[in-house]
Amino acid sequence: MLSQPPIWLILVAFVCALGPLVFIHEAGHYLVARWFGVGAETFSIGFGREITGWTDKRGTRWKVGWLPLGGYVKFVGDDHEASAPGDLNKLTPEERERSFHFKPIWQRFLIVLAGPMSNFILAILIFAIFFAAFGAPRTPPVVNEIEPGSAAATAQIQQGDRILSIGGRDTPTFEELRNYIVIRPGENVTVRLEREREIKEIQVTLGTDIEKDRFGQSYKRGLLGVSPVDAVYEPVPVIQLIPTATAYVVKLTRTMLEALWQIITGRRSVKELGGPLKIAQIAGQQATLGLIQFVSLVALLSINLGFINLLPVPVLDGGHLLFYGIEAIRRKPVSPEAQDWAFRGGLAFILALLIFTTVNDLGSFGLWERLGRLIG
Repeated sequence: MLSQPPIWLILVAFVCALGPLVFIHEAGHYLVARWFGVGAETFSIGFGREITGWTDKRGTRWKVGWLPLGGYVKFVGDDHEASAPGDLNKLTPEERERSFHFKPIWQRFLIVLAGPMSNFILAILIFAIFFAAFGAPRTPPVVNEIEPGSAAATAQIQQGDRILSIGGRDTPTFEELRNYIVIRPGENVTVRLEREREIKEIQVTLGTDIEKDRFGQSYKRGLLGVSPVDAVYEPVPVIQLIPTATAYVVKLTRTMLEALWQIITGRRSVKELGGPLKIAQIAGQQATLGLIQFVSLVALLSINLGFINLLPVPVLDGGHLLFYGIEAIRRKPVSPEAQDWAFRGGLAFILALLIFTTVNDLGSFGLWERLGRLIG
């Protein structure tokens, strides 16, 4: 088992991983806004007191805050960092022309959407580069070995079986099979397989496994109990790099969505939710393993950042998009009072979630167990 990285490396890796992702996200908002003629008053990486910054010739203040947990672009007419409208009646005609809130709804929608989409695009580009350099991973969904006493052994799956689908989802590769199983510990699923040119369907109750990584951290995962044949890295034609990487990002995003839904519905423990401390720890760990592993983590974090920001929570981009959808249906915007209360509620939810995940992170580090031993 590898030792945990030093604190300084964890902090540096955290900033190096999250900082560029926040910049890419906010740059998406900023660039599309400039395209539509919207003025930006502030472009901030991080929150809180300004550490350093400068003002460009357009009057935009570019700055770095001391708390590296996000960022924002404050447009002309915004009341605060969450882009809620201020007193728009006080704007001059010139400011109204450059104000975000006086732009057509479709332009506002695209400006907000550009942030999360920038994160997805970054992940696609990273994976496209990896596929160009190493090829795309492809492992046939063919059973090589079966673990005695496992779910596969109980269901009488045999060596050489080609698993065509599981739970109604096609499994063209072993990676697809693994991605489906790993987030469904203990579930009963239908496995459709090919054996000696004959198609069979069998019911399998997936096993549950507690896995420890090289750093001693524990994870619950679903287990079928089969090993694959040797993996291959297939070259990807240049013209197929972006489509292949896009499909890969879509699969990862779908897995995240399914895992989140399982937490919401109680099939997975809320203790599996991690926060900034866990992200910092994992960033430090991946940094010790090499550049490729660290950049792979950055791609995954970029997908997470884009995905989370699309959730329909006021304060997040998804909350704004929800308001614009309501505005498009009602043919008039949601009242400022309703938006203000919604933003307050959204902020309270985000802060509560941050506190909760921080408590989870500290628990995963063993802090509460140590305190319990000291007290007891």
